[in-house]
Formats: sequence, structure tokens, C-alpha cells
Amino acid sequence: MKKYILICCFFVFTISVKAQEKTMKLSLEEAISFAVKNSYNARTSLNDIESAKKKVWETTTIGLPQIDGKIDYQNALKRQFPGVDFDQDGIIDFNAKHAANAGVTLRQLIFDGSYLVGLQAAKTFLKISEQAAEKTTILTKEAVINAYGNVLIAESSLKILKGNIKILEKSYLDSKKINENGFNEEEDVEQLEITLGSLKNQLKNVQRMKGIAYKMLNLSLGNSIETPLILTDSLDSLLEKSIDLKLVSESFNFSNHIDYKIAENNKETKRLMMRLEQSKALPTLYSFVNYNFIANSETFTFFNSSQQWINTSVLGVSLNVPIFSSFGRKAKTTQAKIALENANIKLQETKQRLSLLAQKAKGDYQLSIENYNTAKRNVGLAERIEKKQRIKFFEGISSSFDLMQAQNQLYTQQQNYIQSMLNVIAKKTTLENALNLSTK
Repeated sequence: MKKYILICCFFVFTISVKAQEKTMKLSLEEAISFAVKNSYNARTSLNDIESAKKKVWETTTIGLPQIDGKIDYQNALKRQFPGVDFDQDGIIDFNAKHAANAGVTLRQLIFDGSYLVGLQAAKTFLKISEQAAEKTTILTKEAVINAYGNVLIAESSLKILKGNIKILEKSYLDSKKINENGFNEEEDVEQLEITLGSLKNQLKNVQRMKGIAYKMLNLSLGNSIETPLILTDSLDSLLEKSIDLKLVSESFNFSNHIDYKIAENNKETKRLMMRLEQSKALPTLYSFVNYNFIANSETFTFFNSSQQWINTSVLGVSLNVPIFSSFGRKAKTTQAKIALENANIKLQETKQRLSLLAQKAKGDYQLSIENYNTAKRNVGLAERIEKKQRIKFFEGISSSFDLMQAQNQLYTQQQNYIQSMLNVIAKKTTLENALNLSTK
């Protein structure tokens, strides 16, 4: 029996140790650094960059020497010249039943306008993938900040609700005793009971939302959603770092913004597409060298050392000149020019939009700080009002309705306060993104 107990204890201990090993302790900065490398979108974007690099090499190899080998074998089931012998000095019979041909061909592109444009386009495609990865990093950071903040809000809400419930439970029990002694109305007790029940329901809901918030944070980090997390930053510490009105005076340079770079790259892509269509009107020139071994036989003797083979070699060039396409190429080129014009218009729109977003982000950030200061002041006022109403209620000066209003006002202001803290943190991130400061 003792043996089984020891085995069970060993397994429980092992599972506990493994669970502790998997628990992650993260500050916000550590969470961001982890997510930038390990989030699902980050890993996908890195794969896209690697794929784009291979695409560049794939396109480059088109202009490099190409070597192909080829082996043909034919069995003449029905001969073209039955009964006729084309033997040439016993070396080869062109009317033989079996024929084999083995050769190697070397081809080299000399000139192709499409290839030159394609090579530039492949490099542009790599640039697009790198810019997409940069954009993913910015969005990942923003997602982690919001998810981290939502967990802290859930934790803070739980703490506030538990404190409110503790105070309200005492008030309810005190009121109930007073009612039993006939010094207040039963309605006063019932009113407190209604408020207490509502708070307990809110507590259960926040507890559920807390679990979801942790899972959402794991998802943004690239973890399994069940990974245990311990957050080392608090709302207060993050808020302290997030209040920096110097950001409002930061100048905005749209040319370095990732969205503007993406719009510029889009314009370059459209320019290359136009060049590609134009290049299709140019000639293409290839050179090639071919070396063949040919053998024929009345029986299958190609693997015998006595089999006679002859070799041939060819050197040549191939020139293809487009002459007339019924104006199809012109139509495609015109479409490409229109696409380039639209990309240029989009680039100008992006410049104006980013400038406007930067101004809006500054205003939103200032407003979030103002709302936080107001919410902080209001929650202090609401606490004092609720405390005074509670005292008046037990002294018989105030009604249960007045106390309920003061309590509901306090609970609302408490939620507004912790939400205003997260808003400051989130709006600072938005402003940094708008000013292109988030990746510095």
C-alpha cells in the first residue's frame, strides 16, 4: 500500500513541477518581445520573407545557364519502310526496330526584357514581405498591449468588486439586525439585498471574463491558450510610464511611416507591371549547345559494350521578334499605366490620411489623460458620497433609495476609472504608431 502511495505522490509532484515550469512570468515589455518573435502572425510573416527570398533566387536563375538531359527510346511496332535496309557501314540502321537517343542541352538567355523586369519585381516582392513583417510587428505590439491591459482590468475589477461586496454584506447584515429590532423598514433590507445580488452576479461574470482575457493574451503571444501566466506589471505602473505629454509636440514625418512605405512599394509594383507589358514588345534571344548520342538496333542491345553509337553536336541561337498582336499588347500596357496612375493617387491619399491620423491620435491621447484625471477625481468624490449616505442611512436620516443611488454611482465611477487607465495606455500606443515611433 505504501508503495502505491509513494508512486502516486511521485506522479503528482512531477506533474506539479512541469506545470510550474510552463508558467510564464511577463512584464508588458517582455510580453511584447516574446510575441514579436513567437506570435502566430509573426511566424507567418517570417516564413513569407523566407519564401520571398527563394522567389528572388528562382527568378534570378532564369537568366543563368540551364542544362537539361534527355533520353528517348522507340520500338517500331510497324516500320515505315518494311523490308528496306538503310545500313551505313554497319554503324547505324535508320530503319531498325529499336532506336535510342541520349543528349544534353545547355541553354543561355542572352536578352529578354521581361526577365530584367521580373528580376526587379522579385526584389520588390521581397521588400513587400519585409514591410508586411514590420507592419505585423506593430499590430502585434498593439494587440499584446490591449490583451495585457484587459487582463489587468479584469484583475482590478475583481479586487474592487470583492471590496464592494464585503462592505455591502456588512451593511446588509447590520440593516437586517436593525430591522429585526424594528428600527427600520423591511424595504431597506430588501433594497440592499437586491444591490448585493447584482454585485455578486457581476463578480461571477468578471471571473469568467478574466479567464477569457488570459486566453486572449496567450493567443496574442502565440502560446497555447491554457498556458499559465503571471503578469508582473500593474495598471498603475503602466499608466505612470504612459503619461508623457511630450509626445504631443513630436513632429510627424510621413515618409518613414510603414503605411506610406507600403503605398510607395505598391506604386513601384505597378510601375514594374507597366514595364513588363512594354517589354513584351521587345525581341528575346537565346543561345544553346546540344550534344547527342544516337543508336539503332534490330534487337535491344543498348546496354551491350558492342553497341555502336554515333554522336552529334549543335550550336545555335534563337531569336523571337514580336511583330503584331492585334493591339493586345497596347491594351495591356494602357491598363498597366492606369493602374500606375491609381497607385500614385493612392500614395497622395495615404500621405494626407497619415497626417490627419497623427493629429487625431494626439487629440485622443490628450483626451484620454484628461478623462483619466477626471475619473480619478470622480471616484474619490463618489467614495465620499457613498460613505456619507451609508452613515446617514444607518442613522435613519437617508433612505435606502438614496443609498442605492450613491452605491451605483460609486460602482460606475470605479469602472470608469480603471477603464480610463487602460485608455491612456492604449492611446499612447496608437499615437506612437501614428508618429512612427513604435519600432524605434
